[in-house]
Amino acid sequence: MNSRQESVRVLIVDDEELVRMALRLVIEGEPDLTVVAEAADAESALAAAEELRPDVVLMDVRMPGRDGLSTTRELLGRPAPPRVLMLTTFDSDELVLGALRSGALGFVLKDTRPAQLVDAVRTVADGHPVLSPAATARVIAAATAPHSAHSRDTSREAARKRLSALTARELDTARAIADGLGNPQIAERLRISVGTVKAHTSSLFAKLGVENRVQIALLVRDAEH
Repeated sequence: MNSRQESVRVLIVDDEELVRMALRLVIEGEPDLTVVAEAADAESALAAAEELRPDVVLMDVRMPGRDGLSTTRELLGRPAPPRVLMLTTFDSDELVLGALRSGALGFVLKDTRPAQLVDAVRTVADGHPVLSPAATARVIAAATAPHSAHSRDTSREAARKRLSALTARELDTARAIADGLGNPQIAERLRISVGTVKAHTSSLFAKLGVENRVQIALLVRDAEH
């Protein structure tokens, strides 16, 4: 991964030309971000990623033909994969859930404000998840809907076994994440500092073998539902 003194290399993947154009304008308006290529479909995205080795792939969830979910899975299965930030309009929660389970570092709405979008790209480039509390809550709600395929996929017992490795305070933190709380809100609920929340969250990533907060939340919901 590039250091912060170097430009973060971004590949934009979206089937809509106007969306790609708007994203390019936003990203290339920042001195530390560079768009190395655009792709309108999965095959072009995979080829561009192989040739250009971007740091971050901004991936549309839904595209004609092969969708962003399967494309993300293939990208993340390759050696030294890029970081993937999903684009969604929130009419495709199931696909987003699958991508997050596969290791994508987060997702942003297509109508996200430019400043928030570039911050999200930088955060993902540094290896950190980008999941707002509101977005987390909405995705978790989709995952635990009565007819959700994802709510049936993961064994309750398997999730409980993974969570059994946590300390009581780490489990409290995991449950607060599952409720869609951000770090300041978790700190207030548990009466600890934000720094301690961050430490517990880092421990959760390591102990549970997950990449982002939604994966933590899904484990909690799988164990308790």
